[in-house]
Amino acid sequence: MMILLSTFFQNLNLKEWSNNHTTSLALAVLAISAVTSYICFYFFKPIAQRLPPGPLGLPFFGNLLSLDPDLHSYFAELAQIYGPILKLRLGSKLGIVLTSPAMVREVLKDHDTVFANRDVPAAGRAAAYGGRDIVWSPYGAEWRMLRKVCVVKMLSNTTLDSVYDLRRKEVRKMVSYLHNRVGCPVNVGEQVFLTVLNVITNMMWGGGVEGAERERLGAEFRELVAEMTHLLGKPNLSDFFPSLARFDLQGVEKQMNALVPRFDGIFERMINQRVKIEGEEGKRKERIDFLQFLLNLKDEGGGDSKTPLTLTHVKALLMDMVVGGSETSSNTIEFAMAEMMQKPEVMKKVQEEVETVVGKDSMVEESHIQNMPYLQAVMKETLRLHPTLPLLVPHCPSETTTVGGYIIPKGSRVFLNVWAIHRDPSIWKNPHEFDPTRFLDAKWDYSGNDFNYFPFGSGRRICAGIAMAERSVLYLLATLVHLFDWTMPQGEKINVSEKFGIVLKKKIPLIAVPTPRFSHPFLYN
Repeated sequence: MMILLSTFFQNLNLKEWSNNHTTSLALAVLAISAVTSYICFYFFKPIAQRLPPGPLGLPFFGNLLSLDPDLHSYFAELAQIYGPILKLRLGSKLGIVLTSPAMVREVLKDHDTVFANRDVPAAGRAAAYGGRDIVWSPYGAEWRMLRKVCVVKMLSNTTLDSVYDLRRKEVRKMVSYLHNRVGCPVNVGEQVFLTVLNVITNMMWGGGVEGAERERLGAEFRELVAEMTHLLGKPNLSDFFPSLARFDLQGVEKQMNALVPRFDGIFERMINQRVKIEGEEGKRKERIDFLQFLLNLKDEGGGDSKTPLTLTHVKALLMDMVVGGSETSSNTIEFAMAEMMQKPEVMKKVQEEVETVVGKDSMVEESHIQNMPYLQAVMKETLRLHPTLPLLVPHCPSETTTVGGYIIPKGSRVFLNVWAIHRDPSIWKNPHEFDPTRFLDAKWDYSGNDFNYFPFGSGRRICAGIAMAERSVLYLLATLVHLFDWTMPQGEKINVSEKFGIVLKKKIPLIAVPTPRFSHPFLYN
C-alpha cells in the first residue's frame, strides 16, 4: 500500500509534505478508505456487474495510476477495446466515458434533467466564488436564473448588436498592431487572445489594454487564464478522495485561491467606481456595458423572486466571461489559422470569398459574415477537429439511471468524448483531414440537436456564449485573412498538435509573419 501511495503522488506531481503529522493522518485516512473500498466492492459486487465494462484497476486507486495525460485520445483508445460506454474507477469516484452519438443522446436528451448537474472540482469552487456561476452551479432555480440573465438578456443577439462598435474598435487596434509588426514574427495566439480579452472587458465595463502595454499584458493575462484552466482540468486527490479534500494535498485549491484575487481585485475596483458615480451624481451614469446592466438588474431585484441576483453572482458571471470567453475563442482562431496555413488552398479560398464580399478597399464588418459560407465552414471544421472542450464539462447524474443497458450510479463523473465522436471514421469521411467543404451542407449547426456534431454541448447545459463566440471567431478570422498574408518564419514548420486540458489548446504556439495584402494605408491605421 505504501509503495502504491508513493507512486501515485509522484504521478500527480505532488509537492513534498512538510508536516509529518499531516502526512501520517492522511495516510491513516487512506488506509481506512482502502479497507472500506474492499468491503463495498465485496458486498455490492452484483451491482458492479451491471456497470459498463472497463479496464481492471488497482485496489483503492482504481484506474488513476494508468490515466494518460491526453485524456481525450486515451479515452478514445479505451473505447476501441471496451465499447462506446465504459467505466473507470477514479479513487472513490466512478468515471463513465461515452463515445457514441446514441449514448450521448440518452444522456443529453432522453435523461437531460437527470444529467444536468456537475461534479464540481475543488478548483471550480475556488475559481467561481463557491461554484455560484453558470458553469458549476447545480441544476435548479439559481442556475435557471443565471442562465436567463446570460442568454436572454446579457448575451442575446440584440445586446451583442448594441455593443458592436466596441468589438470593431478592438479588432482595428489589432490590425494596426499587426501592421506595425510587418515582416516580424508574431505570436498569433497571444495577439488574438488579447483582442478577445479587450473585446470582453470593453463589453463588460469599458476597459481594455492600450498602446505599448499590449504585447506584455497579452502574454501575462493569457498565462494567468491558462493557469486557471490548467488547474480546473488537473487530476486532484481532493476530487477523487473527498475525505482528503480538507488537506488540499496537491495545493490545487491553494494555487487557485492565489490566482482568483488578481481578477477579483479588478472586479471590485470596477464595481466600486460605479457605486461612487451613483453617490456623486445621485444616479448611475448611463452605460451600455454588461457590468452596469448586471448592477442595475441586481438593484432592481432582478433574476428570480426566490433566487435574486447578488453581488457574488455578478462577480462569478464576470469571471465566466473573462476566463471562459477569452481562451476558448482565441484557441479556436489559432487552430483555424494554423490549419489554413497548412492547407494554402483553403486559405486562398477564404481570402477570395472575403474579398468578393468586402472588396479590396474596405474593412470587414460583422454584417458581411452572413455572406461567407466557406468561412463559416472553416470555423465548423476547426471545432470538429479541435473542439474547445474535448470532453465538455463533465456531467453528474442526480439519480441512478440506465444508459445503453448499463447502470450509471448517482454521483458518477460522466465524460462525453466529443473529440472522439468528431473523429469517428464511421461518421466522418477522412476524419483526420481538415476539409471545410463537409460543412457547406446547411444541416450542420451549433444547436446540439445532431449528436454527430455538438462542439458547444447540448441540452440544458449547452454553452451560453455560442452567439458571442461565433461572432468573435468569424469576425477576427475574416479580418486576419483579408488584410494579411501569413507565412512561417524561415526554417519553421506548421504544427497543429494539441495539448489536452479542460480547454484544448495548441501544443506549440503559432508564430507567423504577417504581410499586408493591400496598399491602402487607411485599412491598417
